Amino acid sequence: MGKYIGSSCRLCRREGEKLFLKGTRCSTHRCALDRRAYSPGQHGNARRVKLSNYGLQLREKQKLKRIYGLLEKQFRNYFAKAARRKGVTGTALLQFLERRLDNVIYQLGFATSRREARQIVSHGFVFVNDRRVNIPSFWVKVNDEISLQFAKKGKKNVEENIEASKDKAVPAWLEVDKSHYKAKVKRLPERDDIGFSVNEQLIVELYSR
Repeated sequence: MGKYIGSSCRLCRREGEKLFLKGTRCSTHRCALDRRAYSPGQHGNARRVKLSNYGLQLREKQKLKRIYGLLEKQFRNYFAKAARRKGVTGTALLQFLERRLDNVIYQLGFATSRREARQIVSHGFVFVNDRRVNIPSFWVKVNDEISLQFAKKGKKNVEENIEASKDKAVPAWLEVDKSHYKAKVKRLPERDDIGFSVNEQLIVELYSR
């Protein structure tokens, strides 16, 4: 599957807000958005025009895609599954994204960004119910037990991540024991568990055009 390999800071500048794609490093003085608070590109510093309704919907969709590190085809598949589900489509979409294993590892504080969490999963350090899972898009379920197991390397990096994210609150739907690198899914995530600003209704309207 393809992936974005460009600058993460460029994405934050395009959306005009911090998406914390580099984790704790986004809070330092080196943040590109703090130094250049305008869109990237030759004409990025020009006066911004007012966005149309379509433009607002598109920007909200792009922001959510970039926060979770997804490309268009994968994101559209998530929306299609959410649309087929009973209930509010936007809430179901957010729930699907939050249940991704790479997002869970990030939310638990074992990684400082979702991109780093994806690497931890892909390298085979993560076990779900004592079975190794190396698929970042794996959906966790209620009562799933998650643990990290290391061979020769990886443990030091995770320990540094735990220290760097010690002030970050773990979502209420997850329970974690960082000293033993273990966690449990207490319940499915709800709309109030989303820790960033997003208007999912705009995304529903965009795909319903």
